[in-house]
Order: sequence, then structure tokens, then C-alpha cells
Amino acid sequence: MDHHKRKPWHALERAAVMEQLGTNEDGLRDAEAAERLQKNGRNELRAKPPKTVLQMLRAQVLDPMVLILIGAAVFSAVLGEWIEAAVIFMIVVTNAVIGIVQEKKAQASLDALRNMSAPSARVIREGEESMVPAAELVVGDLVLLGDGDMVPADLRLTDAASLTIQEASLTGESVPTEKDAETVFPAETTLGDRANMAYASSIVTYGRGAGVVVATGMDTEVGGIAGMLENQDELDTPLKRKLDAVGKTLTVVGLIVCVLIFLVGALYQRPLLPQLLVAISLAISIIPEGLPATATIVMALGVQRMAKKNALIRKLPAVETLGSATVICSDKTGTLTLNRMTVTHIAVNGDFEAGRTTPVEQAAARHPAVYRELVYASALCNDASLDPDREGAVIGDPTEGALILLARAFGIDHETLEDDYPRLFEQPFDSDRKRMTTVHRIDGAWTAYTKGAVDEMLPLCTRILTAQGVRPITAKDRDNIARLCHTMSAGALRVLGFAMRTLPALPEEDADVERDMTFVGAVGMIDPPRQEVAESVRTCRAAGIRTIMITGDHKVTALAIAKELGIYRPGDTAVSGEELDAMTDEALDDAVKTATVFARVSPADKLRIIKSLRRGGEVAAMTGDGVNDAPALGAADIGVAMGVTGTDVAKDAADLILLDDSFTTIAYAIKEGRRVYRNIQKVIQFLLAGNIAEIATLFAATLLNWDAPLLAVHILWVNLATATLPALALGVDPASKNIMKHQPVKSGTLFERDLVRRVVTQGVFVAAMTLSAYWIGAAGLGSHAAGQTMAFSVLALSQMLRAFNQRSNTEPIWVRAEGANPWLVVSFAASALLMACILFVPALQSAFRLTTLPAAAWLAVIGLALLSIVQMEAVKWWNRRGTR
Repeated sequence: MDHHKRKPWHALERAAVMEQLGTNEDGLRDAEAAERLQKNGRNELRAKPPKTVLQMLRAQVLDPMVLILIGAAVFSAVLGEWIEAAVIFMIVVTNAVIGIVQEKKAQASLDALRNMSAPSARVIREGEESMVPAAELVVGDLVLLGDGDMVPADLRLTDAASLTIQEASLTGESVPTEKDAETVFPAETTLGDRANMAYASSIVTYGRGAGVVVATGMDTEVGGIAGMLENQDELDTPLKRKLDAVGKTLTVVGLIVCVLIFLVGALYQRPLLPQLLVAISLAISIIPEGLPATATIVMALGVQRMAKKNALIRKLPAVETLGSATVICSDKTGTLTLNRMTVTHIAVNGDFEAGRTTPVEQAAARHPAVYRELVYASALCNDASLDPDREGAVIGDPTEGALILLARAFGIDHETLEDDYPRLFEQPFDSDRKRMTTVHRIDGAWTAYTKGAVDEMLPLCTRILTAQGVRPITAKDRDNIARLCHTMSAGALRVLGFAMRTLPALPEEDADVERDMTFVGAVGMIDPPRQEVAESVRTCRAAGIRTIMITGDHKVTALAIAKELGIYRPGDTAVSGEELDAMTDEALDDAVKTATVFARVSPADKLRIIKSLRRGGEVAAMTGDGVNDAPALGAADIGVAMGVTGTDVAKDAADLILLDDSFTTIAYAIKEGRRVYRNIQKVIQFLLAGNIAEIATLFAATLLNWDAPLLAVHILWVNLATATLPALALGVDPASKNIMKHQPVKSGTLFERDLVRRVVTQGVFVAAMTLSAYWIGAAGLGSHAAGQTMAFSVLALSQMLRAFNQRSNTEPIWVRAEGANPWLVVSFAASALLMACILFVPALQSAFRLTTLPAAAWLAVIGLALLSIVQMEAVKWWNRRGTR
């Protein structure tokens, strides 16, 4: 067992492989699998080691904005401003610690999200099929493979039915390899020619198969490739790059202003030392220390909220893009529907005569003998089974699974029924006959049950079962049956008929028993729509987002579901796959403007539809679950993969994974994306207005030839204590109740013109109030220290108060359209407490070069700070007045 990875498994017969690995066709026992997992470790590749604290610290210190702070601290120390230098160094250290803790938390979040999206594998253990995390596979496990699966470990194949696997990641060959489980190859055969093997990370492109695990984790072939996982997920996003660019732009602006200040100081013949101190203060004021970090935290919190609602964001930029979505292209099965075929209507002789079906609930309540035979036929003439590990889930054909659940609705357990009346003979289903027959010994009689297409079965029936017993079938019976079945089909139901026959003896092998049968009845089934989807479709429409159904199902079925969910409305069009194939790209560009249903389309058609939508300027989200959906998922602005039914390839190509496969989750993710986008705009506006206020205050004071109204420590304190906490609180502001009633935000408009205008006007106004406070203190009280204290207090208090009316750019501060945000109150209280310590604790007051103010000065401070709120509310009122 310890040297299994060194064996040439491709050179051994299947039986020999199983013997050496201590397994058999029933798979491993659960206890044995657990023991092997404990002994040999998890089926995982070693990832790149996480950054050390020293590496994180180095990255923090080498940030350009932090280097400016360090330079300012050094200059302050050289100039003998030791308290200022100490405070700046303390800020740098605090900033670095926060950054390191944040990066570690972010990496932990990424690891948790990666674990949530980890692939699963279908295995046979103790004779039963079950799903287990791929990381828990062990040597000796029997793994089942299907179309679209990623091979979870190195396997010696034991079965291969038309199985082809893409092994380009290992062999470099672009053409998938055909597999052959029976052939044994020489030990020296190269990896690419080992047709009886399947290797971890390769992709099943067609067919099905099974194999026994011969190597896991780092012992696999892919585990031997150096650097396989060198590229870790980065936390860099377009948004973060934009914010970093803003920071660099402000740095350049600040440097220019510094030069101007020196020139102005030279004109005024001011001493060099005060000029250097002002330059240091200005250098600090231009740095929006908390902006990139706060925006990343806001986005990460949004990702966590989405994950709790079954929307797993794999790529952070998708959060920003979600707010811009204008079209959702959704699969029908599983996303708009339950992905569970369900028998909804049943029909027997009396129903055919009346021309109407009976709902299953009513039929189950009656349960006469005629229903008994139909239910027995449904349960016994059936190859599906229920998954023992997932309640209500079916293993096998979904149609047959629906029949098992029908039997359960009648209080019949199909497994018990099969034990009581085992299958003794069968005529398997084939596409020519469109029927399946099984024979059972029931109550001493040989009974054959047949199910299949009604139009193929009806000519073979000579009798019909009624509530009064069996009688000859008439032409009128046949017409009634055909008419009602057509009505069910027109209503998008899939119709199956059932018949039975009593045989004189057990049939010989290859005998044909499908003749002279008694027609029992028919059932109609459908994959029912999710009830909550209709409301989500309406919500999306109100938000300016169009929903398009794209399905491989028939047009009549697609239209029935689309109409029920409100996707297809009068004036909309539906396009079939044949019609789509006949369209030129120009014709398709016109068609997608009104089409809300595309039926009988292939995965390749999805790519055409996405490209057409994007040519029309739409921002499209596209759902998919199969291997062939990957190109369309990659081409869409937001690729959405199914977490339950989706293949590993589709999940890997997607930006967003739906853990519940539900359309409603997409709608929620878009709403959350809009909330994150708007909150980040609030944070940007809030923080940059503060930076503009600080720059404008110092620059204007220099032009007026005043002493510096603010020191470097004052600016640092405002940016750290009174700006960061309210900014974080704004970042978790609840979504506006009207957020899904607005048109989608345009991509790339994060720094829209109105936002820039608001930042500048608010910043300049606060600067004016700060300068006024300094003048009142310096001129009115005759003290430069009093002027600085008043300027510092107005700047800090204005910042704290502005957070409250920053929540909305249109609604008054007293209107709570978004709902309460208790974190704003908490952040205000915390900031106020910190400010009180600085202003009133003598030791801290002295360290920050502040002084005690008289009551009249405090009234002036409060009044000037409140004016910043008045200014914002006046602008809102004027804008509302202009839009009426």
C-alpha cells in the first residue's frame, strides 16, 4: 500500500489491481476509507505557502503612501518635532498591523470560499453510490465518471463506455483521448498512450466510466508537476486599482501644492522651518489612508453576505460587475424550475371519458384498484432508485424517478414492492419501440407491466382497465385517450402510458410479450417552476434587467414555463434552435432585442447569443452547467455556474456559483452587487471630501499668509479616528428599498461626474468652515493654539456628522429609506469618545498641542460643524427641486 504510486498500474489486469489495493466491486467499507484517509492524507495538492508576516510587513512598508508617511516622520524628527514624529510612526505601525490582520483575514476568507466550491466525486462504498468531497478520496475507492466531470484522482479504469478524456494539461495533446478499460499495456508505455488510465485534473468530454483510485494528492501525476499551484488568488480588483490610482493622483496633486506652498512662502519671505512643517502636514493630508482598505473590506463583506445566501463569488471584480447587469440569460432546468420531474396529473378510464385529468393529490386520496395497477406499473417497470445519502434525490433517469415519487405519494415504497415482486423478465427500453416491459409474479399470476409512448403502445392494446374491471377497448376509447394525451402534451406535460398483461408462464429469453395488452392509464409530468422565481423576475424587470430563458427543451415546454413565470409577455418573441441557426449575426442582433425565450439551443448557440447581447451594449449574466457551456460563461460579463448540477469545468470558468442552482439567488446577488457598489461610492465621497478639505485648508492658509491652522498629528488623527470608523459604517449601509427600482448602473462610472462635483464642493465648504474656526480662535481669542484647536475640532466634528447625511445624495437626512444603520451611531459614539480624550485629557491635549476653549468657542465650533450638514441638505433640496 505504501508504494502504490510506483507501480505501473496500466500494466496490470483490473482484477489484479483491485486485489493489490484491497478493494472489490462493492468498493471500500466506510471505516476502511476513513482509516486510509487518516494514514495517507487528503487528496489535495500542496498549495503555495501563505505569505509570512515579514513579507506582508514589507509589502505594507513599501506602499508609496506609507513611504510618504515615513518620510514625514523622519523630517519631523530631524526638525525636533519628536511628539509629531512619534505619532506618525505610531500611525504607520498601526496601519501596518491593521493591513496584515486584514490580509490574513482575507486569505482565510478565500480559503473558506475555496473549500465551499471544492469538487465532489461519485464513489461506490459498501455497494452504494454516494457523493463525497474529492479531497476525501483514498486509494482503493471506486469512482464513477460522467460527461463533464473533472477526474478527481489517478484511476485505473474498470469500465469505459464511449469514454473520452481531455488530458491536455498533462500530455499537451489538444485532442481528447479515447479510453479502453480492458486492454493491458506494457509497463514502459508513455503516459499519453495509457488508455486504461485516467489522471487527476483531466476532463471527461464524453461518455461514462468507472475506475479504482491508485494515487491521490501529491502522489498523482499532476502532483509531480512543479509549480502547479504557484498562482494564488490575489485580492487585486479593478476597483482597488482605480482607488490606488486615485491615491497616486492625489499624491501628485499634493506634491504640486507643496511646491506652490514653498513658492508662496518664498514670496511672503516666511521662515523655512514653518514651511517644512506645513509641507509635512500637506503630505499627510493628501493620503486617503483608509480608502483602498475600506473599499476592499466593504467588497469582502458583500461577498460573505452573498455566500450566506448561496451565491459564491469566485472573482472579486464580479461584485462590481453585478451592479451593472442589464440581462440575465438563464437555463430553464434547475434554475427556473426545480430540476425534479414530478407527476402532476394522472388519467384512467373515467378521466378519458370525461376529457380531463385528475391531479395526483386527489387520485392518491381515492386510491381505487385502477390506480393501484398504474402505481404498481410505475414502481416496478422502473430502473431508477432513490439516493440513500440525499433525501428525495434520484439516481437514474429523472422521468423514472418521478414515477418512484408517484408511488410514494400513494403510500407505496418501491424498494419494498420490488422485494415482494422481483423482476423475473424484461424487455429493455429502446428508441425504436419507445417502450419498456418487466414481468413479475404477483398473487400467483405472471404479470407484465409496460410503460412508454402512448401512440406506440395503444395499437398493441385490446382491452382497457376500468373501475368495473377489464373490458374490450373501443374506437371511442382510443379517441378519448389520444385526445386527452394531446391536451396534456399541449400543456407542456410529458406523457407516459401504462399497460399490463397476464401471461400463462414466465417468458423465454428474447420473447416478445408486448401484445394483446390491457391499457391501464397515463400520467403527465413536468419539471415544475420554482414558485419564488416569478417574484424575482418581476423584481428584475422593475430594476431594468431583462430575463431571457435559454433551454435545450422543446419550445412548447419552454413557453409554458416562461409564461407562468412572467418571462414571456405579450410582444415578446421566442426563437427555436433551427431559427437561430438560420439567422445571420445582424438578424440575431435584432432578434435579441425582443426575444425572451430561446428553445432547443445548443451550448454553442449560447456563445452566439452572449456575443450578440454584448454587441448591443448589454451587460449580461449567463448561467451554465456543462463542459460546453464554459466558452459562453467566459464570454459573459458575469458567468454563473450551477453549484449542484454544474460540472467542475463550468464552475472553474464562472465568476459566480449558485450553491442552490436557483434564479432567485442571481437576483439577490445583483441586488447585493448594487448595494456594494453604492456603498463604495458613499465611502469614496466621504473620505475624499475629507482629504480635499484638509488640502484646501492648508493651501488657503498659506495663500493668506496665515500660520498653519492644522498640524500633521491633527490631520492624522482626523483621518484615523474620525473618518475610518464612519467610513466602515457607511460600507455596511443597508440597501435602499428602491435599489431594485432603478436602472442598472453603468459599468466604469464609479467616479461619475456628480460624485466628483460633490467631493469637491463638500471638501471646499468644510475647508471654509475650518478656516473660519481658525480665524475666530486666532483673531477673536487672540491665540494661535485656540485657533488650531477650533479648526481641528470643526474638521473632525464635520467629518463625523457628514457620515449621517452621506447615506443618500437625494433624500433628506431625516428620511430613512434604507432602514436603520446602527453602526453609524456606534462609529459616531466611538469617534466622539476618542475626540473627547484628545480635547479634554491634559496629557493628550498637550501632546496634540491643543488648548482649553471657552463655552462661546465651543458654540462656534458646533455651529460651524453643523453648517456642513446644512450645506449638503441644501444641495439635495435644490437637486430634488430641479428634478420635479
